[in-house]
Amino acid sequence: MATLLLLITTYIATVSAITSYANEFIDPQFLLNSSAWTAQTPNARESIPPGADFLTSQGPWAVTNKTILPPSKDLKDYLSWPPYAWPDCSKAGNTTVLTDQEIWVRCKYVTRDGQFNPDQHLVNNTGAFSAMSDAIFYNTIAWRLTGFSNYSASVACLINTWFIDPATSMNPNLNYAQLLRGPGVQAGQHTGVLDLKCMAKIASAVLTLRLGASPEWTAQIDQGFTQWVRQYIVWMTNSTLAYQERTTVNNHGSFFHNQLASLYLIVNDTTNARNTVQEFFSSLYQNQIDANGEQVNALPFPCIFLPPLEASRTRPFHYRAYNLAAVITNAKIGQYVGFNAWNLTTKQGGTIQKATDYAMTKNASTSGEPGAAPELFPVVAAVAAVYGDPSGKYKQYLEKCVMVTWASLPSDDDLLYPVGLSARPRMNRSSFGTNLGGKIRRVRLGWGPCIHCAEMNFHCKTGKGIWSKCQRLYRHQYPIPLLAEEGD
Repeated sequence: MATLLLLITTYIATVSAITSYANEFIDPQFLLNSSAWTAQTPNARESIPPGADFLTSQGPWAVTNKTILPPSKDLKDYLSWPPYAWPDCSKAGNTTVLTDQEIWVRCKYVTRDGQFNPDQHLVNNTGAFSAMSDAIFYNTIAWRLTGFSNYSASVACLINTWFIDPATSMNPNLNYAQLLRGPGVQAGQHTGVLDLKCMAKIASAVLTLRLGASPEWTAQIDQGFTQWVRQYIVWMTNSTLAYQERTTVNNHGSFFHNQLASLYLIVNDTTNARNTVQEFFSSLYQNQIDANGEQVNALPFPCIFLPPLEASRTRPFHYRAYNLAAVITNAKIGQYVGFNAWNLTTKQGGTIQKATDYAMTKNASTSGEPGAAPELFPVVAAVAAVYGDPSGKYKQYLEKCVMVTWASLPSDDDLLYPVGLSARPRMNRSSFGTNLGGKIRRVRLGWGPCIHCAEMNFHCKTGKGIWSKCQRLYRHQYPIPLLAEEGD
């Protein structure tokens, strides 16, 4: 009887492209104790260490690395601006061109859902935290794969710089996250709590190094980080901003529970981690998915419903996948602490699997967001790993990730092969990496990148000119997961 293995996320990195997943949590015992996944993931073993090296070369990151001060005038306070906030200066009363600084305080800011204001990158604490969490996550997996101490040492360095070092450590609050600018405002918003959602990746890493007894993860680092997390938990459980985010029914509330449960795991409070996950599935989750699998918000009145919540956004394909990534992360954390949420139903009879199946019926191009298509692949893979894939529909869906059509599997000589084009199941391979041919016995566990250039309306092909153009114009490689079955 075939047993579907747990999904292990890995990372594909090249000099020109880095992929960051919405969120992820991996049971540290699986990383530490299972040899099956390492034996079945040649592409992962080849790509994760170089990816971790590249990420590490970009750091370390610190909340103090910014030139714009928050209202507190303290560089150690986290600062970000809402991604969809745009200035309306029609009533600013200016007679000359406003400087950026004048715009920030004199112009009213309005929200344009789904339209990114590029000036958010002037204060990049958000991007820095995201990059750091990825670096911590993948350096930990690289340490597990190779046993090399430089990877665990990198994690310790990154944690120390952002959370512990008195000169650079972040103050344990998000009072100025997604700061609303404008006359008489300059206040943080509850939506800013989302900025630190990837604590789940950090929790996976820290638990793995701690349980794996990494010499580089010292008692001093562990105690310093734990102390910071305890202080941040106080803010997360007492701040008005945090409470507002905690009760938000869409992806914000889902990711909040990712973050809080992960914080409890870091301080070894599995009881409150489990309580946090249970709270999510007994409250917000109950109003997120209908019987068909569409993501909705049900009002507390019979027969009256709001329009589909994530589906009503300007980028519905993205937001369906985005919220599902958070819901699945909550389920993974729940599984780790002894709470099974995979088959829980919402008030309308929805489930995680139904929501995934429904999202698979949607075309990202139809909603004008072709670049979002790969965002659903990690969700589909996670669902297939948990529920199985007897009909093969998940494997078939994942194969859509191929933007390059191959008559057969790529060989070592093909241009894209070093990047690991694994969108189709790989043949059995020798330790030297050559194709051995034969029938595919099982789908391998791991990740391979999907080269996605749909936004440019052309495909990446083997021609060097086209491939370099694709890399230059669209700098993202979206990986697709490959599943593994054990047994006959």
